[in-house]
Amino acid sequence: MLNVNEYFEGKVKSIGFEADTIGRASVGVMAAGEYTFGTAQPEEMTVVSGALKVLLPGETEWVWFEAGTSFNVPGSSEFHLQVAESTSYLCRYL
Repeated sequence: MLNVNEYFEGKVKSIGFEADTIGRASVGVMAAGEYTFGTAQPEEMTVVSGALKVLLPGETEWVWFEAGTSFNVPGSSEFHLQVAESTSYLCRYL
């Protein structure tokens, strides 16, 4: 029912779950750092606390997303994150 994942030597941790209201998703926390994630399917990322600076596929400019904001990532792609402070997120798999 719950899947615990750890990435980047423990600097990113998430718990995957499935719920009737939102489908398959994960919640997690990222420590300060820079990360690149690959996606198999489209995702919607919502920043719960903190902030993320994001470079989305096909874009040339980084964009800040603060708590309460969301962005979409296309499937079969990768995106880059810069995290200045510990940041929590909700990722919905679309």
